[in-house]
Amino acid sequence: MKKEGQIRIPSGCAVSAVISREGKRMTGEKIIQSMVPMHDRSNGLGGGFAVYGIYPEYKEFYALHLFFDDNRAKSECETILKEGFEIVKSELIPTRKIPAITDEPLIWRYFVAPLKSVLASLQLDDKEYVARVVMRINSEVRGAYVFSSGKNMGAFKAVGYPEDVGEFYRLEEYEGYCWTAHGRYPTNTPGWWGGAHPFALLDYSVVHNGEISSYDANRRFIEMFGYKCTLQTDTEVITYIMDYLLRKQKLTLKESASVIAAPFWSTIARKPEEERKKLTFLRAVYSGLLITGPFSVILGFEGGLMALNDRLKLRSMVVGEKDDKVYIASEEAAIRTMEPNVENVYAPSGGEPVIVRVKEGAL
Repeated sequence: MKKEGQIRIPSGCAVSAVISREGKRMTGEKIIQSMVPMHDRSNGLGGGFAVYGIYPEYKEFYALHLFFDDNRAKSECETILKEGFEIVKSELIPTRKIPAITDEPLIWRYFVAPLKSVLASLQLDDKEYVARVVMRINSEVRGAYVFSSGKNMGAFKAVGYPEDVGEFYRLEEYEGYCWTAHGRYPTNTPGWWGGAHPFALLDYSVVHNGEISSYDANRRFIEMFGYKCTLQTDTEVITYIMDYLLRKQKLTLKESASVIAAPFWSTIARKPEEERKKLTFLRAVYSGLLITGPFSVILGFEGGLMALNDRLKLRSMVVGEKDDKVYIASEEAAIRTMEPNVENVYAPSGGEPVIVRVKEGAL
């Protein structure tokens, strides 16, 4: 098997997404197929998917997806979960044996609700408590990794090509109103199960094509606020940055985009006064969260998607529409695999967010 670092393809990695503005649920078949024409953008060291609207029967509970190296790690992790949560269901995540996916860990999911007595004693809301438990398990329990922790959504990832990962997790059997996908070509970090994309925390998930040259500065900033980067890849920090800006700082999606892909100072200087003041404020206050380097990112969240290029547009991203659906991918070929008659195809400008939301009331 080819090892990470033997070959370097700077533009490697593939991203893809589809969302129904009407909230109509789709199986995973088309999003899996969209990754096939982008096969050569990956090298088999990571693939994955995130899907929203997947667990309607458990939509009031947090769905924790975990990798365990062994039963000791599982037992230690379950002890932590029982301290702070009501566990309404726990089970192995269904998979099918295929030759392309090997050395799989134990893969479990837990549907949980934080105990009200614990939240009251700690004076935390449920989201903050869940986020802290995720950080605790991922940093303290050897051989255990929470890789998905939102409500009515789930991430599924592995070491392998994305089309094989989709088959492995039987994603054609799931339905959701929004799907994102990733094929990985790791350049500076290891290819392993926890390091595959998407990266997820609570309802946020991120797939990313590119390199973060500002990773150390971004990591040092975000770790001051309780986040811990433990999954051995730079993309992890983007997920925590978005959670911090959106959930903790209450910024809008557009404002958050103006932090991580901030306009150049020369661009800000040409803006109208009110907008110039806001952009100057965001750049000054959150300077440590400016992401530099080439990237295209798709952020999934409850009820929507945001796609974003770096300011210089050094990574490809294409958007298209058809009926109630919006498609986003690294290549137009991926979109046309999902919808041959796609319309309004365009490439977003650098640093300009593409924000798509499910129609109000549809969910």
